[in-house]
Amino acid sequence: MKMTVDLADRRKNAAEAKALLLQKFKAGIDPNDPAAIARAAERKAVAEARAVREEARRREREAAAAAKAIADEEARKAAIAEAAAAEVRREEAERLAAEEAVADEARKKAARDERYAARKLRKQQGDQHYQPGRKSGRY
Repeated sequence: MKMTVDLADRRKNAAEAKALLLQKFKAGIDPNDPAAIARAAERKAVAEARAVREEARRREREAAAAAKAIADEEARKAAIAEAAAAEVRREEAERLAAEEAVADEARKKAARDERYAARKLRKQQGDQHYQPGRKSGRY
């Protein structure tokens, strides 16, 4: 035996099924039901706990960022201080080198003046072996 269901019957059956589902859903929601109240309270508690955890994580991130900023600032200050100290050391080294160069020039001048004075003295005493332009004792 063959069943023939036309379009109108199918639409009517679908509408009835939909109405039954809606009626079942409406009947299942009772705002005064202790189980529904417990589920809502549990969802609210979970949401509040999540908010507390997120706030704690946010504060930790802010504290870490502040600590990093402080550390970066201290490192920057240390680098500036080290650069200043290096500059002072460099200037001190330059000053010492300049003083050493002046002292070396003074020693050279003193030695030259001493040689000139010795030559002048030999010349005044009538040194027989004095021959200008020649190194003494070597020919």
